[in-house]
Amino acid sequence: MLMNANESALLIIDVQEKLMPAIHDGANVLTQNIRLATIASLLGLPVIATEQTPEKLGPNHPDIKRLCDRTLAKTHFDACVDGLPATFLPACKEVVVSGCEAHVCMLQTAMTLLQNGYRVWVVTDATGSRKTADRDAAFARLRGAGAVPVTLEMVAYEWLGQSSHPQFREVLKLVK
Repeated sequence: MLMNANESALLIIDVQEKLMPAIHDGANVLTQNIRLATIASLLGLPVIATEQTPEKLGPNHPDIKRLCDRTLAKTHFDACVDGLPATFLPACKEVVVSGCEAHVCMLQTAMTLLQNGYRVWVVTDATGSRKTADRDAAFARLRGAGAVPVTLEMVAYEWLGQSSHPQFREVLKLVK
Protein backbone atom coordinates (compact mmCIF):
# COMPACT_ATOMS: atom_id res chain seq x y z
CA MET A 1 0.00 0.00 0.00
CA LEU A 2 1.25 3.48 -0.87
CA MET A 3 0.86 6.56 1.29
CA ASN A 4 -1.95 8.89 0.28
CA ALA A 5 -1.16 12.58 0.77
CA ASN A 6 -4.89 13.37 0.97
CA GLU A 7 -5.22 11.19 4.07
CA SER A 8 -1.83 11.83 5.69
CA ALA A 9 -0.43 13.91 8.50
CA LEU A 10 3.16 14.21 9.63
CA LEU A 11 3.76 13.67 13.33
CA ILE A 12 7.15 14.73 14.68
CA ILE A 13 7.80 13.41 18.16
CA ASP A 14 9.96 15.37 20.62
CA VAL A 15 12.70 16.88 18.46
CA GLN A 16 13.62 19.09 21.39
CA GLU A 17 16.72 21.22 21.22
CA LYS A 18 18.10 20.04 24.58
CA LEU A 19 17.53 16.37 23.71
CA MET A 20 19.11 16.27 20.25
CA PRO A 21 22.79 16.30 21.34
CA ALA A 22 22.16 13.07 23.29
CA ILE A 23 20.57 11.30 20.29
CA HIS A 24 22.82 9.07 18.20
CA ASP A 25 23.42 10.99 14.94
CA GLY A 26 21.13 13.69 16.33
CA ALA A 27 22.19 16.35 13.82
CA ASN A 28 21.08 14.12 10.94
CA VAL A 29 17.82 13.21 12.68
CA LEU A 30 17.11 16.92 13.11
CA THR A 31 17.99 17.71 9.49
CA GLN A 32 15.74 14.94 8.19
CA ASN A 33 12.84 16.13 10.34
CA ILE A 34 13.25 19.67 9.04
CA ARG A 35 13.19 18.31 5.46
CA LEU A 36 10.11 16.18 6.19
CA ALA A 37 8.23 19.09 7.76
CA THR A 38 9.19 21.37 4.87
CA ILE A 39 7.97 18.83 2.31
CA ALA A 40 4.71 18.25 4.18
CA SER A 41 4.16 22.02 4.41
CA LEU A 42 4.84 22.50 0.69
CA LEU A 43 2.23 19.85 -0.05
CA GLY A 44 -0.34 21.28 2.37
CA LEU A 45 -0.30 18.35 4.78
CA PRO A 46 -0.84 18.87 8.50
CA VAL A 47 2.43 18.96 10.44
CA ILE A 48 1.95 18.13 14.11
CA ALA A 49 4.67 18.00 16.75
CA THR A 50 4.90 16.91 20.35
CA GLU A 51 7.12 18.15 23.15
CA GLN A 52 7.82 15.99 26.19
CA THR A 53 7.53 18.08 29.38
CA PRO A 54 8.77 21.25 27.63
CA GLU A 55 9.04 23.11 30.93
CA LYS A 56 11.91 20.72 31.80
CA LEU A 57 13.30 19.58 28.44
CA GLY A 58 12.70 22.83 26.59
CA PRO A 59 10.85 23.36 23.30
CA ASN A 60 11.35 21.67 19.97
CA HIS A 61 14.18 22.95 17.82
CA PRO A 62 13.17 26.40 16.44
CA ASP A 63 13.20 25.16 12.82
CA ILE A 64 10.78 22.37 13.75
CA LYS A 65 8.56 24.72 15.74
CA ARG A 66 8.38 27.15 12.81
CA LEU A 67 7.23 24.41 10.41
CA CYS A 68 4.55 22.87 12.60
CA ASP A 69 0.89 23.73 12.40
CA ARG A 70 0.34 22.66 15.99
CA THR A 71 2.40 21.40 18.90
CA LEU A 72 1.12 19.22 21.72
CA ALA A 73 2.89 19.59 25.05
CA LYS A 74 2.69 16.23 26.80
CA THR A 75 3.62 14.54 30.02
CA HIS A 76 2.88 10.94 28.98
CA PHE A 77 5.33 9.13 26.75
CA ASP A 78 2.37 8.10 24.57
CA ALA A 79 1.04 11.33 23.04
CA CYS A 80 -2.32 9.66 22.46
CA VAL A 81 -2.96 9.66 26.20
CA ASP A 82 -2.62 13.44 26.13
CA GLY A 83 -5.30 13.78 23.41
CA LEU A 84 -3.32 13.54 20.18
CA PRO A 85 -5.78 11.68 17.90
CA ALA A 86 -9.00 13.46 18.84
CA THR A 87 -7.55 16.97 18.93
CA PHE A 88 -4.84 16.89 16.28
CA LEU A 89 -5.63 14.09 13.81
CA PRO A 90 -9.43 13.92 13.40
CA ALA A 91 -9.50 13.88 9.58
CA CYS A 92 -6.43 11.70 8.97
CA LYS A 93 -6.37 7.98 8.30
CA GLU A 94 -2.61 7.62 8.10
CA VAL A 95 0.21 9.11 10.10
CA VAL A 96 3.83 9.43 9.07
CA VAL A 97 5.83 9.42 12.31
CA SER A 98 9.39 10.52 13.06
CA GLY A 99 11.39 11.87 15.97
CA CYS A 100 12.74 10.82 19.34
CA GLU A 101 13.19 8.67 21.24
CA ALA A 102 12.33 5.79 18.96
CA HIS A 103 11.98 3.20 21.71
CA VAL A 104 9.97 5.36 24.12
CA CYS A 105 7.72 8.22 23.00
CA MET A 106 7.72 7.46 19.28
CA LEU A 107 7.11 3.74 19.85
CA GLN A 108 4.32 4.17 22.40
CA THR A 109 2.54 6.82 20.34
CA ALA A 110 2.81 4.81 17.10
CA MET A 111 1.57 1.63 18.81
CA THR A 112 -1.52 3.40 20.13
CA LEU A 113 -2.18 5.00 16.74
CA LEU A 114 -2.07 1.50 15.20
CA GLN A 115 -4.47 0.21 17.87
CA ASN A 116 -6.81 3.10 17.06
CA GLY A 117 -6.98 2.11 13.38
CA TYR A 118 -4.51 4.54 11.82
CA ARG A 119 -2.09 3.38 9.13
CA VAL A 120 1.36 4.24 10.47
CA TRP A 121 4.62 4.78 8.60
CA VAL A 122 7.81 5.28 10.60
CA VAL A 123 10.51 7.36 8.89
CA THR A 124 13.63 5.43 9.89
CA ASP A 125 16.15 8.02 8.71
CA ALA A 126 14.38 10.75 10.70
CA THR A 127 14.00 8.83 13.95
CA GLY A 128 16.55 8.34 16.68
CA SER A 129 17.41 7.19 20.17
CA ARG A 130 20.42 7.60 22.38
CA LYS A 131 21.50 4.05 21.53
CA THR A 132 21.16 2.47 18.08
CA ALA A 133 20.15 -0.86 19.64
CA ASP A 134 17.11 0.80 21.22
CA ARG A 135 16.19 2.49 17.94
CA ASP A 136 16.53 -0.73 15.97
CA ALA A 137 14.50 -2.70 18.52
CA ALA A 138 11.73 -0.10 18.24
CA PHE A 139 11.68 -0.45 14.44
CA ALA A 140 11.45 -4.25 14.71
CA ARG A 141 8.66 -4.09 17.27
CA LEU A 142 6.69 -1.54 15.25
CA ARG A 143 7.10 -3.57 12.05
CA GLY A 144 5.70 -6.59 13.89
CA ALA A 145 2.72 -4.53 15.05
CA GLY A 146 1.88 -3.37 11.51
CA ALA A 147 3.75 -0.08 11.10
CA VAL A 148 5.67 0.28 7.86
CA PRO A 149 9.29 1.46 7.94
CA VAL A 150 10.05 4.07 5.26
CA THR A 151 12.67 6.67 4.39
CA LEU A 152 12.27 10.37 3.75
CA GLU A 153 12.59 9.84 -0.01
CA MET A 154 9.85 7.19 0.00
CA VAL A 155 7.55 9.57 1.83
CA ALA A 156 8.33 12.51 -0.46
CA TYR A 157 7.77 10.66 -3.72
CA GLU A 158 4.65 8.83 -2.54
CA TRP A 159 3.11 12.08 -1.33
CA LEU A 160 3.94 13.69 -4.68
CA GLY A 161 2.61 10.77 -6.71
CA GLN A 162 3.94 12.07 -10.03
CA SER A 163 6.64 14.29 -11.49
CA SER A 164 4.01 16.67 -12.87
CA HIS A 165 2.96 17.64 -9.33
CA PRO A 166 3.16 21.46 -9.00
CA GLN A 167 5.59 21.17 -6.05
CA PHE A 168 7.82 18.49 -7.61
CA ARG A 169 10.82 20.77 -8.28
CA GLU A 170 10.73 22.27 -4.78
CA VAL A 171 10.50 18.85 -3.15
CA LEU A 172 13.25 17.50 -5.40
CA LYS A 173 15.61 20.23 -4.11
CA LEU A 174 14.99 19.04 -0.56
CA VAL A 175 15.48 15.37 -1.35
CA LYS A 176 18.66 15.64 -3.42
